[in-house]
Amino acid sequence: MRDLRTLLRRRDFRRLFAVRLTSQCGDGVFQVALASYVLFSPERAPDAAAIAGLFAVSLLPYSILGPFTGVLLDRWSRRQILFGANLTRAALVIGVGAIVAAGNAGVLFYLAVLLTLGVNRFLLSGLSAGLPHVVERDELVMANAVTPTSGTAFFLIGGGIGAGVKLLVDSDLVVLGLTVVIYTAAALLALRLRRDQLGPDLNGDEPGITEALRTIATGLVEGGRHLRARPQPALGLAAIGSLRFFFGLMTVAMILLYRNYFYGPGQLDEAFGGLAIATGAVGAGLFVAALVTPWGTRVMALRQWITVLFAAAAVVSAVPIGLYTQPAMVVGGFLTGFCAQGIKISVDTLVQTGVDDVYRGRVFSLYDMIFNVGQVSAAALGAAVLPDSGKSYPVLALIVVGFAITAVVYSRASQRGDRLNGGGLPGGIGAGDQTDERTQQG
Repeated sequence: MRDLRTLLRRRDFRRLFAVRLTSQCGDGVFQVALASYVLFSPERAPDAAAIAGLFAVSLLPYSILGPFTGVLLDRWSRRQILFGANLTRAALVIGVGAIVAAGNAGVLFYLAVLLTLGVNRFLLSGLSAGLPHVVERDELVMANAVTPTSGTAFFLIGGGIGAGVKLLVDSDLVVLGLTVVIYTAAALLALRLRRDQLGPDLNGDEPGITEALRTIATGLVEGGRHLRARPQPALGLAAIGSLRFFFGLMTVAMILLYRNYFYGPGQLDEAFGGLAIATGAVGAGLFVAALVTPWGTRVMALRQWITVLFAAAAVVSAVPIGLYTQPAMVVGGFLTGFCAQGIKISVDTLVQTGVDDVYRGRVFSLYDMIFNVGQVSAAALGAAVLPDSGKSYPVLALIVVGFAITAVVYSRASQRGDRLNGGGLPGGIGAGDQTDERTQQG
């Protein structure tokens, strides 16, 4: 909480923070409407393949749009992108509501959801790329701990609000209407920032947008080359890919466990409530990670903190999750949420501090592509290997071993990266020299 109070003294940070919190609250409300309509209706009993399809519709558009968002974020006013993305989402949710009112859960519905969530890519990338413009460099670890985690907390709050409204009025349309109101409010909040407040920092030599869009592949290659000389951010992206793959596989299993293993076909309300408790435990883990990670990165380098969290994720995936009871899932969800968010906060900081601003939008687009492809790949594998019950000791063993191998490989590679980079990123972030890092982080 002290870290949050420190950041909130900055007026521009408060304004950007308000846009994030409002937007992600709306995301939570929207996701409740989708879950109620698709996964927990009496007419549907999803298996692993159905969940994989939903993940693909929800996440692959982010990856397809990723290169385009990078080009635009590096050339358009990021403030304007936050405004336009929220307003566009509000309009698209109105379209989703019209389809729901018609009782259509087919291709048109999924296309509308795809577009709505695809636009969200501009919003989240813009928030990440703009953050270094509203805080000091030595506050980035704090900001990366506070902002995504607080956003996740408001996502969960939005989910609670959506669930409460659904319970009171028993109407998905009312929940979708509430989403429209919240997204519109987020768009208006973005206008409190100056048009040029969030960058990008252009030097006047950049090609126009039309030309840039024609050379997206070239731009991504240039972003890759930019990363090649910066081993710590590059290794961070690889670590995120591994994290999302194994965490995503665990997520699919958890949904199936609550939908088809812990409860029977006639217990949909109980299943939804049980999954909500487990999801809330994961959210609590994310929140605690935001409190602990700034401390953890003061006593050890970022790369060491990432290694420790991957090793911890391997342990907690085996026990308690391997007990396959509801209390074990709640405790395990909290612990894995803590590890996952601590890793993400650290990697966000590595990328933000190790990448030049003019490349930051493209690199974060690559980040998002890796992030979402990892999740969708996990869902596809889950569709092939998970039983409908979600309970599988071989799959759980794969998750445990995957986290453990990632810890070992990342630790060794990041140590080599430090040596190749002369001791780490500028200012000592991510380096083995902990004295320099503590100075950098205050």
